[in-house]
Amino acid sequence: MFFDVSLAEWSLHNALQGGSLNHLDFPVVARSEFGLDAVEYVNQFFTSTTSGYLAQLKHRCEDHGVRSLLIMCDHEGELASSQRSTRMEAVESHYKWIDAAHYLGCHSIRVNCFGDGTKEGLMAAAAESLRKLAEFANPAGINIIVENHGGHTSDAKWLVSLMQSVAMTNVGTLPDFGNFCTRREQGDMWHSPCLEWYDRYQGVAELLPFAKGVSAKGMEFGSDGECIETDYSRMLPIVHAAGYRGYLGIEYEGPVLAERDGIRAIHALLRRYGDI
Repeated sequence: MFFDVSLAEWSLHNALQGGSLNHLDFPVVARSEFGLDAVEYVNQFFTSTTSGYLAQLKHRCEDHGVRSLLIMCDHEGELASSQRSTRMEAVESHYKWIDAAHYLGCHSIRVNCFGDGTKEGLMAAAAESLRKLAEFANPAGINIIVENHGGHTSDAKWLVSLMQSVAMTNVGTLPDFGNFCTRREQGDMWHSPCLEWYDRYQGVAELLPFAKGVSAKGMEFGSDGECIETDYSRMLPIVHAAGYRGYLGIEYEGPVLAERDGIRAIHALLRRYGDI
């Protein structure tokens, strides 16, 4: 395949939230159950950022030959808030994750650029925050990356413009095969019916020039094993044509298959269409 494969921790969020899987064992499961040698963490599953806790996680990775790639950061404040004090508080809340990513050997943290106001105002606010984070992260060699993750960030043209506005080498994108709903019925970013979709194939193509990772999302699958919402036979050639040769992170969050079966379903599609 033209890429390597990693496992995004959110794929096992039910097991983690339900207590049947410990965050410290996530790298072990990635290697022992799925044969994967790289992982992408979610910050909400860390019970601590102390050196002792991080050392335990790092040792698990080293013992099982697993590489830590990035930490997806949520619930750390609004980086695109119209209030500068709120933005700066959010920026400082992310510093500990940059430090943790550096210690674990990651290349990036993924942040959200949410806030209030017009798209123009959001972009200016987000750009300021991303620059601050990138300046802090640069000495450690950590990238600050933004995913199409709902609302205005799912408008790929907006996100591309944000990247061009920031124009820093350690700021980039994390294109996700899903997450292209730009407007929902009740303003709920995650659960209400989607009213407007950005074309996912166009969106991924537009975000790839800035990509420092790619999220291979899968939700539902047909009896033939094909992903219903994303045609992998069409999407993977787009990734290849862009010249991307890094990791594709498996991220299953569908409602039907069990988590481990969903992970295997996405992995099968990556193997099926990744030899280009």
